[in-house]
Amino acid sequence: MNELILAIDQGTTGTTVIVLDRRLNIRAQAYAAFSQIYPKPGWVEQRPDDIWRSVCDGLQKVLAVDGVSASAIAAVGITNQRETALMWHPRSGKPYYNAIGWQCRRTADICRSLQEKGLEDSFREKTGLLLDPYFAGTKFKWMLDNVDGLRSAADNKEVQAGTVDTYLVWKLTGGRRHLTDATNASRTLLMDLRTLAWDTALCDLLNIPMAVLPGIQACDATFGHTRRVPGLPDGIPVCGIAGDQQSALFGQACFEEGQAKCTFGTGAFLLMNTGAAPVASASRLLTTVAWKIDDQVTYALEGSAFVAGAAVQWLRDGLKIIPRAADVEALAAEVEDSGGVVMVPGFAGLGAPHWRSDARALLTGITLGTGRAHIARAVLEGIALQNVEILRAMEKDSQRQLVQLKVDGGASANNLLMQRQADFLGCRIVRPDMIETTALGAAFLAGLGAGVFGGCEDIRRRWKKDRTFDPLIDDARRADILARWRAAVAKA
Repeated sequence: MNELILAIDQGTTGTTVIVLDRRLNIRAQAYAAFSQIYPKPGWVEQRPDDIWRSVCDGLQKVLAVDGVSASAIAAVGITNQRETALMWHPRSGKPYYNAIGWQCRRTADICRSLQEKGLEDSFREKTGLLLDPYFAGTKFKWMLDNVDGLRSAADNKEVQAGTVDTYLVWKLTGGRRHLTDATNASRTLLMDLRTLAWDTALCDLLNIPMAVLPGIQACDATFGHTRRVPGLPDGIPVCGIAGDQQSALFGQACFEEGQAKCTFGTGAFLLMNTGAAPVASASRLLTTVAWKIDDQVTYALEGSAFVAGAAVQWLRDGLKIIPRAADVEALAAEVEDSGGVVMVPGFAGLGAPHWRSDARALLTGITLGTGRAHIARAVLEGIALQNVEILRAMEKDSQRQLVQLKVDGGASANNLLMQRQADFLGCRIVRPDMIETTALGAAFLAGLGAGVFGGCEDIRRRWKKDRTFDPLIDDARRADILARWRAAVAKA
């Protein structure tokens, strides 16, 4: 039996390709970067050919590793940057326009117009999302309205639209499949959360012909088979897809209601499994599909902090008080506490649950005794404290108390940050053996689809813990720290 799984983790600035065996040993791993395009302030684009080239480059690198045979690959899984939108010709594959990135703000006026018409509640009720340029639907509308000849081509069924997963499926299958999965579809403003189908009324509001949209499949479905992919034999099933944050939740084996994860990257992305029914948020968190396995749908609440690891990069590049990002832990550990300094990392505004785009980063409590180490520690603590607010909102919306939080992403390797996260949250933090859980989730889903794994319980047994962090401060100390944090946020 073929026992290798190839996971493609297609991210914002590059693609990671990982080959794992059924015991979850990483047999090969490679990364290939590509450039972003910034045509105007607030606009972000990517060349579709660059995205595909990064995938092919990553494939070439892992297949060159000794002991990795393309003929032993049982399945291909995909996880991807969500909300990035593409449109291409269904036969030639030629893009009609660059991919519009998830960070792009060009559709702010479209969102504002819909809000002024009183339509946000309609979108939120059906999709669980806010009317924001973040999501793919308004990007599809912008392309149809602004790219010469594109709308007439769409009317003539000469256009295929999709998020990055859809584009990669089309490329991997040699142009034979135009499909997406339920998690990526749930990030478009066009899919009904309950029916998991494209909503006619929402498509009409954005003037998007439903014929351009891909079919929606379960995350462990077979999306097609490889065809004419450099380095891969034809016929390998592509059978596991989820958007990056949902993939990380699955990769953390958060299969029970109330289980949650936080991915520490440039920002911090938190998802909580809310079970078989979508939970509406009173805190303006997002309600989203966590995954669909066979016919069973699991939902999640999602909240994001715009800045996490980027605050450490600011210490390195802006203040230049550390030479490398990894040095922040040792510097912060030179002092027992922050000396009363509080850092609110609002460099890009504040996300959930505040949603204050006008907020700015703030350092408060500085005295003549404040040193580099105090500031470094305050930055790490600020990253952890903003996550507490998001998780408390999730607990309130879901009416479930968090027992533990699973963590992943590059900054989760910082032991001091993880300890302070446990202290401020008042619950156990669990770090996995493999912190690349986004790619691991895609591998799990692909393995389910191909029969390599025997179900979620089988995956749970294979998931491995690295370390746990339990709270070391009492309730009174925690309350005092959180009160100082709230006072600082009010000033940001």
